[in-house]
Amino acid sequence: MTRTNGSLALAFHGLFIAFILAPLVVVILVAFTPESYLSIPTTKWSLRWFEAIWSSDFIPAFWISVQVATASATVALLLSVPAAIATARFQFAGRQVLSAYFLSPLMVPHVVLGVALLRFMAEMGLTSNMGALIMGHVIIVLPFTLRLALAALTGMNRHCEWAAWSLGASQWTVFRRVTLPMIVPGLAGGWLLAFIQSFDELTMTVFVASPGTTTLPVRMFQYITDNIDPMVASISTALIVLALVLMAVMERVYGLERLLAGKGEG
Repeated sequence: MTRTNGSLALAFHGLFIAFILAPLVVVILVAFTPESYLSIPTTKWSLRWFEAIWSSDFIPAFWISVQVATASATVALLLSVPAAIATARFQFAGRQVLSAYFLSPLMVPHVVLGVALLRFMAEMGLTSNMGALIMGHVIIVLPFTLRLALAALTGMNRHCEWAAWSLGASQWTVFRRVTLPMIVPGLAGGWLLAFIQSFDELTMTVFVASPGTTTLPVRMFQYITDNIDPMVASISTALIVLALVLMAVMERVYGLERLLAGKGEG
């Protein structure tokens, strides 16, 4: 028997959705105002601030964010797969401690990570560059790729692996031709969450970024400290539209629920 939501549950869900969407609606409305200050409500609408994006230095910062997020998510995924296999498939002393260590960046404030990384680089005589920035982001996004890889490995049906072993396949062949294809949805979901987390990261990046590696969130933060106009709102609106388009494509191609839940093949 199918149970339906009552009026109270629907009202609660409606209020919750309105609470989530309200800030986004305000940002989008402000982005289309023509004035040089934040004004809402307004009777005039303009694309002035969207046109201003193309002549600003936000475009280079956007591409730096894309590069950093892509590299850090990929490196974190490559580190997570063997770590997930080790902790999910084998029993050894210190296994729980190792798992807690890998997930510890989730519990440490990013400002602490930023100060620690900056101090580490100073002690090692390193300068702030793209490599240091990616290294810091890998620390932050590693728990996301690791959790999704663990979920995919523990949720997969192992009978296919046992069948391959019984037919004489090597460990590497079983992993490459059986295990990896079955956990790809979980790995893809972990990579996607890591990319989003890295792309939006601000607190730690402020400490590590140099003038040549300023990411989009850092540039937006620097801008709003000196300016009060709809420029940042227009950039945020463009990012919201871009995110919606990407989500629609992923839903069409693969299915968002399957991707973000990290479900492997059963």
